[in-house]
Amino acid sequence: MIRIKAGVPRRPRPRPRARRPLRRALALGLPSMWGAIAVTYKLTCPLAQQNDMGARIVTSAVFFAVGTGLIVQVRRSLLRELRQIRQIAGAAQNALLRPLPPRLDGLNIAAAQLSAERGAVVGGDLYEVIATEHGVRVVMGDVRGHGIAAIGTVAAVLGSFREAAHDEPHLEGVLRRLDRALARHLGERARAEHPASGAPDPDSPVAEEFVTVLLLEIGRDGEVRGLNCGHPWPYRLSGTGAEPLSRADPLPPLGPFPLPAAMPFVRCGQLLPGEALFLYTDGAEDARDARGGFFPLADVLAEATAQRPLPAPQSVLGSVFTALLRHTGGTPTDDVALLVLRNDRRPTPTPPGARGSDISGSAAGARPATTHPHPTNYPQHNGV
Repeated sequence: MIRIKAGVPRRPRPRPRARRPLRRALALGLPSMWGAIAVTYKLTCPLAQQNDMGARIVTSAVFFAVGTGLIVQVRRSLLRELRQIRQIAGAAQNALLRPLPPRLDGLNIAAAQLSAERGAVVGGDLYEVIATEHGVRVVMGDVRGHGIAAIGTVAAVLGSFREAAHDEPHLEGVLRRLDRALARHLGERARAEHPASGAPDPDSPVAEEFVTVLLLEIGRDGEVRGLNCGHPWPYRLSGTGAEPLSRADPLPPLGPFPLPAAMPFVRCGQLLPGEALFLYTDGAEDARDARGGFFPLADVLAEATAQRPLPAPQSVLGSVFTALLRHTGGTPTDDVALLVLRNDRRPTPTPPGARGSDISGSAAGARPATTHPHPTNYPQHNGV
C-alpha cells in the first residue's frame, strides 16, 4: 500500500458507536444459535434417532451445515479483529510519520512509503523535515525489520529528532541525541523481555537491532551538509540527470557500534534553485524482479527528470513507484520510503567553488572523499 505524505490529511469519519454492541451480540449470539440448532435437532427430531442410511445422511448434512456456519462466523470475527488491529497500527503510523507540508521554507516537498506487508500501512522506514533557525533539517532512516514490531523504534528515533533538530546547533549533536534515544529504547525493550535478570539476552533480536540514519541540513543559501550512518546517500536531481549527492564513506548504523569521538559533517555543495534531492531507503535499490535483477533506480530517476524545469516532486514519486511496482510484479519484499525536496527559492548569486561536493569539514577537521561510491546497503536482516 502506497501512502503519499503531503498536504493536510482528511480527518476520518468516526464510526457510530451504536453498531458496536450489536456486533458484539452477533459475535456471541450466532455461534450459540448454531450450537442450539445442532443440539435441538439431535434431541427432538425423530429422524436423528433413526439408524438407517437415509437418516444418517440427513444428520450428517445438518451437522456439516452447523459446523460450516461456526467456521464462517469465527473467520469473520478474526478478519474483523485483524482489520481493527491494522487500523490501530495505521493510526499509530500516521501519528509517527506525520503528513509533510507541501512547501517548507522555500522547498517543495513530497514523501511516500510502501509497506512490504500486504494490506498493511506500517513499516520500519522513517523520515521528517523540519525548518529550524539552523536551516531545514531532514532525517531519513530505516529500522531493522518491518511491520508492527518496528513502530517503537521509529517512535524513539523520530521523537528524539523532532526535539534535537531545534535544540542542537550542529548535526553532530543531533546524531548523538538520536543514538542515545535509540540506546534507551533498546535497553527498555531488553528489560521488558528479561525482567528477572535485567540483562539482555545476547541471542535476543534486541541485541541485533540497528537503524540506518541520514541527516541533512539545507541552509538558506542552499548549502547542504550531511551525516550518514549506514544509509544510502540521496541523489541530486537537475536538468543534467541524477547524480549521488556525495561519495563519502558512511559511518556504521546506529545501535551495534558506538559513535566515534569526532564526526565531521560532509559538505555536499549547493542545492541550486530548480534542483531537487531524492532520498530513499535501501528497499528501492534492493528490489528485484523475477530474474533476480536489481531495480535500476538511477536510470529511472534520469528518465523521470529528463526535462526542464524539473517535474513536481509528486510527479517524480509517481514515476518511481510505478516503475518499482512494475519491476517487482507488484510485490516488493521490503519497505520503501521516498522523499523529494525541490529548491523553489529565488536564485541567488553562486559563490565560487559552491559545487565543491564531498568536501567535509567541522571544528574537528576534514574527511576526504572516496574515489568511487561506497556501498551503503548492509547485509539484510529481517527485511532491511
